[in-house]
Amino acid sequence: MPAEIKFGTSGWRAIVAEEFTLANIRRAVTGIAKYVASQPGPKTVLVGRDPRFLGEAFVAEAARVLEANGVTPLIIPEAAPTPAIAYAVRRLKTGGSINFTASHNPPEYNGIKYSTPDGAPALPEATKQIEADIIALGSTPVPVPESQTKFQEVDVKPDYLKRLGELVDFPAIKKANLKVVFDPFWGAARGYSSDILREHGVQVETVHDYRDVLFGGHAPEPDDHLLSGCRAKMKETGAALGIATDGDADRFGIVDADGSFIQPNYIIALLFDYLVQTRGWRNGVAKSVATTNLINALAEHYGIPLYETPVGFKYIGELIIDDKIAIGGEESAGLTIRGHVPEKDGVIAGLLIAEMVAVRGKSLGAQLKELFAGVGSFYPNRENFRLTPEVKAKFTEKVKTDPVDLGGRRVTQIVRTDGLKLILADGSWVCYRLSGTEPVVRVYAEARQESDLAPLSEAAKNWVLE
Repeated sequence: MPAEIKFGTSGWRAIVAEEFTLANIRRAVTGIAKYVASQPGPKTVLVGRDPRFLGEAFVAEAARVLEANGVTPLIIPEAAPTPAIAYAVRRLKTGGSINFTASHNPPEYNGIKYSTPDGAPALPEATKQIEADIIALGSTPVPVPESQTKFQEVDVKPDYLKRLGELVDFPAIKKANLKVVFDPFWGAARGYSSDILREHGVQVETVHDYRDVLFGGHAPEPDDHLLSGCRAKMKETGAALGIATDGDADRFGIVDADGSFIQPNYIIALLFDYLVQTRGWRNGVAKSVATTNLINALAEHYGIPLYETPVGFKYIGELIIDDKIAIGGEESAGLTIRGHVPEKDGVIAGLLIAEMVAVRGKSLGAQLKELFAGVGSFYPNRENFRLTPEVKAKFTEKVKTDPVDLGGRRVTQIVRTDGLKLILADGSWVCYRLSGTEPVVRVYAEARQESDLAPLSEAAKNWVLE
């Protein structure tokens, strides 16, 4: 039996040489090609990659499969950020893109992200059709004829950087004499954030700025525990800010002047506040159901519409396309802004943070304290719990019920936008989301007082195991 190819919240991912094989790549790309061919739009597809092992070979194979199915491939020869590819889809008006990346997953993984002609991650109605076409192929190997075609190549970098220059106030960053450290985590944003900062006269140093298909021996994830290299370079150079991106540059990580990691929940809220104040954008804000309610409080404070979406950036992308929001973000370090791509962009996130620090002349920690003083304090946390098959089966049924309390705390509202979210009487909340691919439950919690976060998280965990 061939491997099951499922496009989850952000494409299909698997371990190279186990399920991520040439045979399965051919099946997946054939399914995408059939979908593109069935649509009324252009029959061209951009094909790109991040710097992972064998990426060049996978791009070449996908190009041959597309051609064999009547779809013209446009090859991106160098590793490119996911948001740069999304921008190129819109600029070139292609039938979408195929991006070989496993994002922030460990180096043994690779994956395929398919984006539709609007540059956004494919919505479920598209991926379900693609999955059905893949299943219809059965177990017969997909034939790929030899091709002598020299496929057209596209450099997505210049136009994407030009667009960033229109969206970010680089003169303000330069004027503030802000020193920045950029950590691309050996990933696709190498030569992007650092180049555009230098182009505008900003002092920037880099770490991990070379190709390493093993990403230093760990996942290319710009999270707190992996940013020691960035912190060391900041200390060495006296930088006031550290910005980082993951393997395909759709996620961000931010280090404050004192070396503190500022979690993505807070970054999204700070930028929302900043964009309202500096751009005057008041058309709306979007966040996934698992993202901090600090954004809810800000939206209420400013009288701005709030959209709370299921987890998966494609839902936020729809709101960007319709110009319903100034900014949209997810607690897993993804955001984009009005007038930009309907896709997560870790590059623009870091650059906007640099602008915000420069313009306000205050550290991120100081800005967050001011935000708390204005609309209240919020302390979010996320944990993953692995479940035995028996516990998972029991919990799957349990989340269908409507609990009236959580560890003795009264539940005042139940939200089922995605998973089960319990709003408690004091405004704190807990959200449970079961993984569709492994025996894991993701437990999100947010307390209104820092001292209450640990007890709230413990109560949330105990409810899983009761």
